[in-house]
Amino acid sequence: MTSTVPALGTRTGEGSALQAVLLDMDGTLVDTEGFWWDVEVEIFAGLGHTLDDSWRHVVVGGPMTRSAGFLIEATGADVTLPELTVLLNQGFEDRIDRALPLMPGAARLLTELVEYEVPTALVSASHRRIIDRVLTSLGTQHFALTVAGDEVPRTKPHPDPYLFAAAGLGVDPARCAVVEDTATGVAAAEAAGCHVVAVPSVAPISPAARRTVVPSLEQVDLAFLRGLMSI
Repeated sequence: MTSTVPALGTRTGEGSALQAVLLDMDGTLVDTEGFWWDVEVEIFAGLGHTLDDSWRHVVVGGPMTRSAGFLIEATGADVTLPELTVLLNQGFEDRIDRALPLMPGAARLLTELVEYEVPTALVSASHRRIIDRVLTSLGTQHFALTVAGDEVPRTKPHPDPYLFAAAGLGVDPARCAVVEDTATGVAAAEAAGCHVVAVPSVAPISPAARRTVVPSLEQVDLAFLRGLMSI
């Protein structure tokens, strides 16, 4: 699948400044952040190394090259970055083939955004091969555009993925609401100038200017997202 922008209306409510909603994937829409860590633990165990649980906060939410590179350096494992990338993607695919739980509130929010024709993009640090597998469960109809971590020069925490998504939808990043679950993703969205809703999955995230923290997507609906534009 390639990133496309089909025709999509923008009926977001009279007087609303919200132009689009940009959503992270792992840990935000699908309950998979733990999957990545489990795969990393399993692979490194096979290489004769035990991962320190404190490293989980270091690798969560970032690009695979950063996470994999950190774990290679921290453990001294005899594996190259390209080799480890293949192992991680394959291990993750095997897990999501068995189960792919959605986060509470995710299905309802996606349905509402489609119903009100709000331009919506999926913006993930995961590779395209992973996104396309997850989309079979999330539904391609929910997104006008999808952006993968291996399709941009710099992925999260850099702003490039969110700037790319906003440009692809033809909207102003400052009029976009981003939903993220990690500090890395939040940093990317804020660097792009977007309003952010943080739904922490692994590590705590503090509220800040143009950043609202909620415990679950069940607290997020279209009215809530429109309200962010006045903050």
